[in-house]
Amino acid sequence: MVSSFPEEVLEHVFSFITTDNDRNVVSLVCKSWYETERWCRKKVFVGNCYAVSPRMITHRFPEVRCVELKGKPHFADFNLVPEGWGGYACDWIDEMSKAYPWLEEIRLKRMVVTDESLELISTSFKNFKVLVLSSCEGFSTDGLSAIAANCRNLRELDLRESEVMDLSGHWLSHFPETFTSLESLNMSCMASEVSFSALERLVARSPNLKTLRLNRAVPLGKLSTLLQRAPQLVELGTGVYSSGIRSDVYSGLSKAFMGCKELKELSGFWDVDPSYLSAFYSVCSRLTSLNLSYATVRSPDIIKVIGQCPNLQRLWVLDHVEDSGLNALALSCKDLRELRVFPSDPFVADANVSLTEQGLVSVSEGCPKLKSVLYFCRQMSNSALIAIAKNRPNLTCFRLCIIEPRAPDYLTHEPLDVGFGAIVKYCKGLKRLSLSGLLTDRVFEYIGTHAKSVEMLSIAFAGNSDLGLHYVLSGCDSLRKLEIRDCPFGDKALLANVSKLETMRSLWMSSCAVSIGACKFLSRKMPMLNVEVIDENGSLVSSLDSSLVEKLYIYRTVAGPRSDMPDFVWTMNQDRENITS
Repeated sequence: MVSSFPEEVLEHVFSFITTDNDRNVVSLVCKSWYETERWCRKKVFVGNCYAVSPRMITHRFPEVRCVELKGKPHFADFNLVPEGWGGYACDWIDEMSKAYPWLEEIRLKRMVVTDESLELISTSFKNFKVLVLSSCEGFSTDGLSAIAANCRNLRELDLRESEVMDLSGHWLSHFPETFTSLESLNMSCMASEVSFSALERLVARSPNLKTLRLNRAVPLGKLSTLLQRAPQLVELGTGVYSSGIRSDVYSGLSKAFMGCKELKELSGFWDVDPSYLSAFYSVCSRLTSLNLSYATVRSPDIIKVIGQCPNLQRLWVLDHVEDSGLNALALSCKDLRELRVFPSDPFVADANVSLTEQGLVSVSEGCPKLKSVLYFCRQMSNSALIAIAKNRPNLTCFRLCIIEPRAPDYLTHEPLDVGFGAIVKYCKGLKRLSLSGLLTDRVFEYIGTHAKSVEMLSIAFAGNSDLGLHYVLSGCDSLRKLEIRDCPFGDKALLANVSKLETMRSLWMSSCAVSIGACKFLSRKMPMLNVEVIDENGSLVSSLDSSLVEKLYIYRTVAGPRSDMPDFVWTMNQDRENITS
């Protein structure tokens, strides 16, 4: 009966199914639904670029308009993945250039992208509209020049947190003078100066520009000029705020902000002189997102800003906010959904910064809609974690980083097991969890028992034995990504839960207790897994099976071992009990 629906009806129904998991489930109902879903799928997300080959994707989904790929493991953000590991985008872009002439969007994260690939993108897709390169590397302003010159329908160019080789500051001038389609430009990651005249002309002739994130090389005195050209902006990254107040600059900036009636998100504020902050007070009542994570202003000035932002939903800030600033946040911003507090210096404690667990407790008490937390601090207690869990059972993301590894409850000197146990017990919808502090196997028992919705778990400097890892792998039903570093977890727990690894996207382990022999056994037992050992010292060739591996990356794949491994990456051969590259 279900297969009797006309194909056009099924396609219309499927258009309302937007999540990847739901689309995948729909395709398994019957052959008819499989074929219909195959031809009407317009967007593909690949969470690991080595989990499937580019050719498999283009054959499976021939009518795709948007491709989103992720490359390196998440721990690459913490410099744990060595340079040259992989994550190359070239094969994917080559294949897409042949199979998807009508491709409109490419979104890449933690991948190596060359100028040649950017040039290929610029000439292969006639209706190309969106390029997002998040935490990517390998390309220069020459590649961006090709995108600017050839992508005549480009709407969005986002280079967030990427490493761009600045060969020329004039790449913006390659946008044709007839180009008017730009809606979003994020170049905040770039280090060198850009041609301001080219930027100003580009902004002036882009009537639909909603997002503009500048780099710190754009001086404060130029910002008011850009705002006058684009009063319709919804998101703004400000560029550098030079020290030393100038009345003419302040006056022009204040007037320009008054004309921005649609502005809702602000970021930037590098090297800001606090005297300039009041220049944007006129837009604060409408702000829903404020990123002060580059601003070194102190708590009294932050409190003044927060008091102007009653509708704030997202705040990123340095620990200069202090407990007093977070108390003000709890009183003023009842609509807050996300809070991130970063360390001003992760290596040196600032005696003048008073940030403790109490600030986070206050926010959990005062902000009933809070769902996502990333919090760097130097002390924590079980009582605080229990209070946070009880105050905000609606949390979906809780990432706590106590800067000193294995720091106990500073009040009782006990492990933080009970506190994190409360987080997973009360927060039933928790999807992402990062642990830190002194933790024993007991906390992992809590996690395995209660964290049934957690999809991504990060662990560091924790646990007593293999039992901790066993609790996690055997108990966390929804777990997709597991990241572990500097923990005493080894072969026993890993091999006892091999079937769980095949249901996950990936497992990263570094500085743990896994042996080469266990890696070989795992590879033979589970042929759908790639078991990669990262050996930067080159000592594994002659190592015994009992030797411990320094870094291990395991991921599910239907493409088999990858062909672009460097010399320091080894994969377990399925047919022989040795290590082959």
